[in-house]
Amino acid sequence: MREMVAAHDKRQIASGLEQVRRRIGQACTRCGRAPEQVRLVAVTKGRSPEAVRAAYQAGVRDFGENRVEEALPKMEALRDLDDVRWHMIGHVQSRKAPSAVGPFALVHSVDRTKLAARLDRAAVEAHLRLRCLLECNVSGEASKEGWDLAHAQGQPSAMDEMVEVAHLPGLEVVGLMTMAPLAADPETVRPVFRRLADLRRHLEARSPGSWAELSMGMTDDFEVAIEEGATMVRIGRAIFGERG
Repeated sequence: MREMVAAHDKRQIASGLEQVRRRIGQACTRCGRAPEQVRLVAVTKGRSPEAVRAAYQAGVRDFGENRVEEALPKMEALRDLDDVRWHMIGHVQSRKAPSAVGPFALVHSVDRTKLAARLDRAAVEAHLRLRCLLECNVSGEASKEGWDLAHAQGQPSAMDEMVEVAHLPGLEVVGLMTMAPLAADPETVRPVFRRLADLRRHLEARSPGSWAELSMGMTDDFEVAIEEGATMVRIGRAIFGERG
């Protein structure tokens, strides 16, 4: 019985992944981009190592985790998959910053200067540079993490802080990340993605280096995010189904 259930789950994941890839391709066609310009990060929060392995077998190589403490045992269980790239996409507590340095190919959620300083210190001590994105709150929702760039009065100081973080020796800042509000109609959150793309252009003009990555868009809105310039989309439910 377990093998039958596992086989069904594998088919479901492969089918979900195929549909997501098709939708990514269609969104890219609409805005004149190549599908290769958009990296799919499969969100595996609450998913078993077996589900991750099934997605890997269907071609996924980038996986996103929300909690360090959940991610590390999963990485250990899947250590034989040596070409996987793990992404930390969730809020990182400052005290857990050292554990996030090393295992992850990219940390999407550097959301404040205190965390950046802790990650920088841990990276320097480990003799490496941590690739990361700066998380921005461009929607103004109080529940969202990140530098507040929704209000004009706070933008100059927030951008000054972000430029300072980009110059920390242990960090390699390669772009920005945001989360849009939940919305029944994804068109209503298009301005959120557009503002993040505009912000990236301002930062590119102010600070040298690469700000090329835009991590934005999830299951309910990733097509709009792609049309507004997303280079990475973080998708879980559309691939794995609803969590039990």
